[in-house]
Amino acid sequence: QVQLVESGGGLVQAGGSLRLSCAATTRIFGVTDMGWYRQAPGKQRELVATITPGGITNYGDSVKGRFTISGDNAKDAVYLLMNSLKPDDTAVYYCSLERRGTDGYLDVYWGQGTQVTVSS
Repeated sequence: QVQLVESGGGLVQAGGSLRLSCAATTRIFGVTDMGWYRQAPGKQRELVATITPGGITNYGDSVKGRFTISGDNAKDAVYLLMNSLKPDDTAVYYCSLERRGTDGYLDVYWGQGTQVTVSS
């Protein structure tokens, strides 16, 4: 069973920074990417950023230039440095891990979510 443990959320003033961390509790094989998504109240879950084991990154338009994703393949961990935070960044942030199983299909796993609140 894949379990992802997140940390680093909290309350910060606009313009501040936070760093989120996420790691799998066991070694995972076949990882294709890890990343972060977020969901604000009344809104759909949206992409924040993803990173492949080879270091290829993808960012949502609203966070480009402000957020930086990084990963540690040896630990099956992913990090999100969030700078210049805005009240619109307030949401529950979910860590994700995608892997290709032995059956060839892609499976996606989610963390429990961590709250990020940005005050104006």
